[in-house]
Amino acid sequence: MAETPAPGRPVRGSTTGRPVMAALDLLGRRWILRVIWELHQHGGPIGFRDLQRRCDGMSSSVLSTRLTELREAGLAAPTPESTWHLTPLGTHLVTAMGPLLDWSRVWAAQQGSPDTDTTGPNPS
Repeated sequence: MAETPAPGRPVRGSTTGRPVMAALDLLGRRWILRVIWELHQHGGPIGFRDLQRRCDGMSSSVLSTRLTELREAGLAAPTPESTWHLTPLGTHLVTAMGPLLDWSRVWAAQQGSPDTDTTGPNPS
């Protein structure tokens, strides 16, 4: 299994591990944004199976890997009841992604593509 990207360690696209490159490496992994979004949308702790259902089509092994990466990155954490939630840092990331969501809607409009999602991104 590949190592979880972290600032200060070499990552895809950066031998120095600049923080922004480490973040982009982590966020560019398949399904990671979807897991973050579903944890955010749920608004509270969510169990593994429920999270898997919300991430239609994701295998349990991939979800397990992504949750481990998010835990190691400090963005999500398990509870004693074996559910998962975003940490304050994970919530901060979702807030920071707001301007990107706004930009993507402008981009979609300029490309003639309707904005079909009024609740937020579906980053799978």
